[in-house]
Amino acid sequence: MKKGGNISVKNLTIKYGDKVAINDVSIELIEGKVTAFIGPSGCGKSTFLRAFNRMNDEIIGASMEGDISWMGKQILSDEIDPVLLRRAVSMVFQKPNVFPISIYENVAFGLRIQGENEPSNLDAAVKQSLVDAALWDEVKDRLYDDAYSLSGGQQQRLCIARALAIGPSVLLMDEPTSALDPIATAKIEELISTLKSKLTIVIVTHSMSQASRISDHTAFLYLGDLIEFGETKQIFEDPKQELTGQYISGRFG
Repeated sequence: MKKGGNISVKNLTIKYGDKVAINDVSIELIEGKVTAFIGPSGCGKSTFLRAFNRMNDEIIGASMEGDISWMGKQILSDEIDPVLLRRAVSMVFQKPNVFPISIYENVAFGLRIQGENEPSNLDAAVKQSLVDAALWDEVKDRLYDDAYSLSGGQQQRLCIARALAIGPSVLLMDEPTSALDPIATAKIEELISTLKSKLTIVIVTHSMSQASRISDHTAFLYLGDLIEFGETKQIFEDPKQELTGQYISGRFG
């Protein structure tokens, strides 16, 4: 994992055909911090998240205007190879999407695609990634078992290990605990708090309590607009916008 710089978003608009999903949003995500995107369903959180590794490119009819600047590069530029970008900006999805192969090969998958086939290098990278994902102690004696033999929470941590193995600077997480039980959720949250010392994390969550527990900064989105962005403590204890206060207090959403 390599630390990267801040991610600066300026006047970002994302559309699906004529429908505006993200409307002229500007924000700066801070290196080495956890930023949470909150808001009701359909407000544009996941669409916004996918902009950072160009996953919206895969959606027919999607278009993006504006600038996302990171590490001296314009992410939305035609000169950026989305495949290479996704090695540096990895993503973990809502439901664990392990591959029907062994635990070991799940973690090694991205490295093999990049051309790494030296057994000693793969062994070291797989171990380190599983350690970083707080999964090593639970699977070190069963690395060649089918990944589907793991529990749901373990599968999600395996997906995190797979994402970490290719050495990203940014980790995007789209509701990574929504399908997990409270114990597994707590382990993922603890992991996120540990990982932020090594890379920048952006998480979409529907859980207000989760956002308040694990994030350093919170962005509240509503109908494609960025209503408020600030330090999490301020957002939850002293929101500047009335709409933010209404959402935080559960009056809608």
